[in-house]
Amino acid sequence: MEWRPSGYKLSTTDLVHAIFDSKSDAGKLLVKASMGEIELFADAKSWNAVLWLIANTLKVDGSPVYTGAELGELKSSLPIVWRTD
Repeated sequence: MEWRPSGYKLSTTDLVHAIFDSKSDAGKLLVKASMGEIELFADAKSWNAVLWLIANTLKVDGSPVYTGAELGELKSSLPIVWRTD
């Protein structure tokens, strides 16, 4: 029998809170997921909202702070299973 941790699905709003507010409930879930205590799921389209937020708010002299490659690395480093259904 395979053991799996409890799983939780993050809404788009929860995903934003998880990434940008470590003291939020969603942020605490993200920490637990990074330690393997739980499993997190989110819709792939929710990542688009995070991309929009980062691209439109994190700028220096009008240019985005992060490259597309860096944002791809960020997404792949998150302990989240991205769902496309």
